[in-house]
Amino acid sequence: MRETPAGHDALLLDFGDDDTPWRAALRAGRLLRAAARDGRLPDVVDVVPTEQAVMVQSRPGRGIDRLGVRRVLRDSRTDTEVDTRPGDVADETRIEVRYDGPDLPDVARRLGVDVETLVQTHTSIVWRVQFMGFAPGFGYLVPHEPPSTDLERALCAVPRRAQSRPSVPAGAVAVAAGYSAVYPRSSPGGWNLLGHTDVVLWDLERDPPGLLEPGRLVRFCAA
Repeated sequence: MRETPAGHDALLLDFGDDDTPWRAALRAGRLLRAAARDGRLPDVVDVVPTEQAVMVQSRPGRGIDRLGVRRVLRDSRTDTEVDTRPGDVADETRIEVRYDGPDLPDVARRLGVDVETLVQTHTSIVWRVQFMGFAPGFGYLVPHEPPSTDLERALCAVPRRAQSRPSVPAGAVAVAAGYSAVYPRSSPGGWNLLGHTDVVLWDLERDPPGLLEPGRLVRFCAA
């Protein structure tokens, strides 16, 4: 793990050299959030995991307790181990999708298959929320296990659209650059739209408001 100051009140923990960076970042994020909640890191106000790093943010002007952060990560290895083994990361969330997206035929042609085969491939993959970003409730999903077929690998290699759309509707299900996602609200976007779902990803009346969180497993199902 590499530590990099991010201003006076934040610290970036980079796990890029770990054997499994995503798992190390996920574990660290969970441990640090738990420590912030139970008072071991009283000045930490936010913990933001990314694909292979975690940003720890403290209250403005208080500075970051680097020793405290290290202590939480070190002591928790034996005292409050967070289990992030494959298959035990989180419960599986099933999202029903109507595969009627405007980019579905183009993506199928790019992969050299028909639309039905593309849908079967997208729904056969168990996806994992690697990190949250872009908009509240927006989870970046990656295959939980390495793609096992050429078609799965090709689907994960589909790039972003050459031109972004000024508005993508809420509930749009999309793929781009190794990720899949569901747009939680209407916003600009350059991903390839495969379909849409009625599942609500972000609701301020819900506790917690976000349906997804880092580490959660997601399976798309054809409605």
